[in-house]
Amino acid sequence: MNNQKIIIITGGSGLLGRAIIDECVKYGYHTINFDLTRYAGANENHIVNTTQQKDVHDALSTILKQHKRVDGFVNNAYPRTKDWGIQLKDDINLNSWRKNIDLQLNSYVMCTQILLNCINDNQKKLSVINMASIYGVVGNDMSIYNNTNINPVAAYSAIKGGLINFTKFMASLYGPKSYRFNCVSPGGIFDNQDPIFVKNYETKVPMRRMGNPLDIAPSVRFLLSDDAKYITGHNLVVDGGWTCI
Repeated sequence: MNNQKIIIITGGSGLLGRAIIDECVKYGYHTINFDLTRYAGANENHIVNTTQQKDVHDALSTILKQHKRVDGFVNNAYPRTKDWGIQLKDDINLNSWRKNIDLQLNSYVMCTQILLNCINDNQKKLSVINMASIYGVVGNDMSIYNNTNINPVAAYSAIKGGLINFTKFMASLYGPKSYRFNCVSPGGIFDNQDPIFVKNYETKVPMRRMGNPLDIAPSVRFLLSDDAKYITGHNLVVDGGWTCI
């Protein structure tokens, strides 16, 4: 255990979270899932609401008491309100907008702050990865939503764009301590969406297919590893070429 990397993944019971845990376990990492449900593939599960300060603090305190350190932390949880997907101009309540910013962007910031306050100040290494998106980098191609029931979400782009620059700030601030902060920005991930949307997306993306969780997880594992020890402040885009055109 002493030589294993201790890695916490928030939202580890979700589509991407499970793949990230499986990938990390395959490479010998000790994975700890922070989620409201358990995932059997994780080495440890802690029932944590990652939007609640006390939940996160208590779980981290327990882990540090047992393991003495945390080597990596993946902000991957995706909390959102029930009205997620309502268009900004027409229907969305600005209180809902504020709530989603709080649930997603602000919870990632909060988890990072608690982590930094809990770990031993003498810890020499740390890798924090924030899961962002291509839509934090480029605008939406609205044509791929034609004739579907899928609505692009303005808050999503605002959250992911803000998260990328927050990551760069943290990388600059904590570089002297060798604490690394990076993003992974997936392209569209197949999750049984409307077949028209899938066809529209795959017609445009250069690799002519949507991504899947197994396309994303190795990038996260790499950034957690010592092979990435000189990489910080980076946004690793894994999108089949979407943002190159």
